[in-house]
Amino acid sequence: MTNRLRKAAAIALGVALATSTAGAAEGGIPYRKAADMLHLVMSAARTVYARMVVQRLTVDEEVITASEHFDDDLALPLPAQMFRFTAEAVSDSSEELSYSLLSLNPINKKNGPGTDAEQQGLEHVADDPDENFYAEEELGGQRYFTAVYADVAVAEACVNCHNYHKDSPRSDFEVGDVMGAVVIRIPMDE
Repeated sequence: MTNRLRKAAAIALGVALATSTAGAAEGGIPYRKAADMLHLVMSAARTVYARMVVQRLTVDEEVITASEHFDDDLALPLPAQMFRFTAEAVSDSSEELSYSLLSLNPINKKNGPGTDAEQQGLEHVADDPDENFYAEEELGGQRYFTAVYADVAVAEACVNCHNYHKDSPRSDFEVGDVMGAVVIRIPMDE
């Protein structure tokens, strides 16, 4: 990842941490609002990449393909990979704030729920994508505010990838379906 991208991720992370960890305790932005704002930015970036880059270039204009093996295939990274790359860039800058893309039907089994809050949140947004899920949990001795948001297929390219992947447990996704969830974890002040 380029230094410029790392700096941008670090700046975004700094703003998020400054507003959220000052949190409810000191009159800062409440955890829920901070998580909602972070999700808004993440969701917009992912949707723009999926629709304006991947969908346009792979499906609409058939200029290039997108592949999970993009380096070897000389292809575009998949939207889920771009999301993971930015999450890893944030993780490189912070041991506290984290986010991920998880699913009840993951292609990669490590992207399934790993905590009770993740399981409950994934089930909740699968049943009602318009209602986010919020919880507090303790992991490794640290309390976290955990927010779960429905991840909806925004383009034909999304459903094609999942429906035709050899390891996909589902092959009946349609545009607009909940494919998983974005999970944001913000450390809580004691």
